[in-house]
Amino acid sequence: MDIRVGLGFDSHEFEEGKKLVLGGVEIESDYGLRGHSDGDALLHAVTDALLGAVGEEDIGQLFRDTDERWRGVSSEIFLKEALERVASKGFSVVNLDCVIVADKPKIAPYKEKIRENLSRLVGISKERISLKGKRTEGFCSMSGLTCICTVLLKGER
Repeated sequence: MDIRVGLGFDSHEFEEGKKLVLGGVEIESDYGLRGHSDGDALLHAVTDALLGAVGEEDIGQLFRDTDERWRGVSSEIFLKEALERVASKGFSVVNLDCVIVADKPKIAPYKEKIRENLSRLVGISKERISLKGKRTEGFCSMSGLTCICTVLLKGER
């Protein structure tokens, strides 16, 4: 068996008047995340973790923010492409471990809904997805949020 680990990271500033979407789930908020696409930093981190685990280019190289095709699109498109690349190399997802670092909004009320949606999108059981919301507790001033995700893949040699 071939085992691969990938690490994904993404962060975006808050922007008033935009929808806040994390893991494909709309979060009730007065602000969203600035970005060329829908700004879903969690799906961006998952996508980069998947791409990294199989040695592919990162999300910024594949879906450039200078390309108008990607303006405002759902980040689920990026995740789907990454999953197709993973499968084409003979790998499947074992689990995801993700952290959302944000002083606001609270992630806890949305945690299960995000896990369920990630389960649907990635095609693994919800029990194989860990999602944690963390705050900086005043350590640093945040005008946005950060997402970090690790993924474990398995494949046959």
